[in-house]
Amino acid sequence: MAILKPDNRALIVAMDHGRTNGVIQGLEDPGRVIDAVAEAGADGIMTTFGVVKRYRERLIGRIPTLLRLDGGPSIYREDWLAYTEWSLLHSVEDALNLGVDGVVLMTFVGIPVELETYRIVARVAGECLQANLPLMVEALPCRSERIPDPLAADAMASAARLAFEHGADYIKTYYTGTPESFRQVVTNCPVPTLIAGGPRMDSSEAMLQVVHGAVTAGAAGVVFGRNIWQHPDPAAVVGALRHIIHDGGDVASALAMLEGQ
Repeated sequence: MAILKPDNRALIVAMDHGRTNGVIQGLEDPGRVIDAVAEAGADGIMTTFGVVKRYRERLIGRIPTLLRLDGGPSIYREDWLAYTEWSLLHSVEDALNLGVDGVVLMTFVGIPVELETYRIVARVAGECLQANLPLMVEALPCRSERIPDPLAADAMASAARLAFEHGADYIKTYYTGTPESFRQVVTNCPVPTLIAGGPRMDSSEAMLQVVHGAVTAGAAGVVFGRNIWQHPDPAAVVGALRHIIHDGGDVASALAMLEGQ
């Protein structure tokens, strides 16, 4: 199943948070989330080996599914974006055996594990080419001596470009705050770029403004998790996001949909 829709955009629901957080509010019952977002019209789900293995019949052939292959220590050992260890945990062969539609890896720019993440991406990119599986890379600048502001457009653009150069077919990265700055990321990356949601935003309006700004700048869509399944009505969030991503809707009309007005 194709990751992007015919309009070359996608709304992908991220459900891989349990691999680092363990228990997390909103993902207590992955099957319930899968059913809710699939029925609401999400274009794909990105998740872990364990979730695909357990809920395979609810995913494979029903909704495009991306499998995360890599990982690092849990939050009980190291902080997010401050890793000293990172590894390839699953294989392209595992992905083929599960029947998923693509795989996902990380790159962390500016911290000691950077080179190891590039080694992993380069190796898996070759295996994906042979297996005819698309590879999404979540490319993130990390605060360090040489990257004082990880959300700066030049840092984000370079992180995305580096991931592309190592073999990514799609990029997932953070929004830089304005359409003008994020356009620098998109124009310097020859493959489709989707934005990550990060922690749940302060309001639904703020979330929708981010999505509208990213799409205006040329983003191919979103890979959102907590902003969807930590909301009281995940299906309504999916509908509002689809309105912006696929229908070209504005923030006001999407917010009205979400709030049932």
